[in-house]
Amino acid sequence: MASFGKQTAKVVFSGIQPTGVPQLGNYLGTIKNWVQLQQDPEAQRYYSIVDLHAMTVPRDPKRLKQETLEMAAALLACGIDTQKSVLFRQSTVPQHSQLNWVLGSITPVGWLNRMTQWKSKLQQQTNGILDGVNEHSLNVHSSAAQGLLTGLFTYPVLMASDILLFRASHIPVGEDQVQHLELARDLTVHFNKTFRTNLLVMPSYLLTATKRVMSLRDPLRKMSKSDANDQARITLADTDDQIRKKIKKAPTDSLSQITFDPKSRPGVSNLLSIYAAVRNIDPRVAAQEMQTLANAQMKEMVAQAVVDEITPIRKRLGELLDDPQYIEDELRKGEERARVVAEENWRQIAQCVGLPA
Repeated sequence: MASFGKQTAKVVFSGIQPTGVPQLGNYLGTIKNWVQLQQDPEAQRYYSIVDLHAMTVPRDPKRLKQETLEMAAALLACGIDTQKSVLFRQSTVPQHSQLNWVLGSITPVGWLNRMTQWKSKLQQQTNGILDGVNEHSLNVHSSAAQGLLTGLFTYPVLMASDILLFRASHIPVGEDQVQHLELARDLTVHFNKTFRTNLLVMPSYLLTATKRVMSLRDPLRKMSKSDANDQARITLADTDDQIRKKIKKAPTDSLSQITFDPKSRPGVSNLLSIYAAVRNIDPRVAAQEMQTLANAQMKEMVAQAVVDEITPIRKRLGELLDDPQYIEDELRKGEERARVVAEENWRQIAQCVGLPA
């Protein structure tokens, strides 16, 4: 069995798609956690803007380039410190694609067929044509999936490659990505067994207080940049007035007293969750704090908390977008650091599988 030096450092890896200026759900659910993880002086952190993943759905090339720049600016504005974390664009580190091919070559189709996210994304892309198709009956062999693009089907392998390339030990994930991390763990075992090695490191879940932010128009759906209704989301570029108006229009209910009950009071509970996430408290504590307020008063408190959180980020974001060369320079410095690690790890992987090292 090929043996390699045991890794002792804590290595955190996480990626985010380049969707332009993030919305509040992205910030509270992912980016704020990334910033907080920088407080650990012992960990190595790799934060990637996963532009290759973005190509699994049709993207205008100019928009992809611009939205990648905007995402990088937003990450820096939110507090990603390039002295503490390696921030880079996935596509600038070619070893991601190389490892993706190696892992894809040993991944059974059946493993990918069980992934649920490609099914939901396929339904979204077909504009409802597949509505009514049972998710459990939808598979890669069914007639409904014959228009499925290969990249959308196989991108969990690329996600595993992102993680395993940097020998990441801790992966912060949301609930919608748990299945993909399980695939990465399965591929770790499969690769090490296939090539008689202990090279690939088993990634572990990094349990973080990931916040799930729902739409301001339909609290039963997640807040999304793709929502056709601009009033359904708050972005990090929204003005104070825009934030207040969107929250003021958010649906609640006619019940008296503010309580946190996501099942029976989704609208009120969503606003409490947003307030709690911004304030770093439990939603039930937020409900107790506001229990005597009317809905309008509660919305004012939520709006003020969001404004207080977003305003400095929005101002810094504007400054950064006015200096795109600075953003590019910061990315390139991170990419140089990422390539040094990726090249060495790929050299060991290539040697292990019989490719030129």
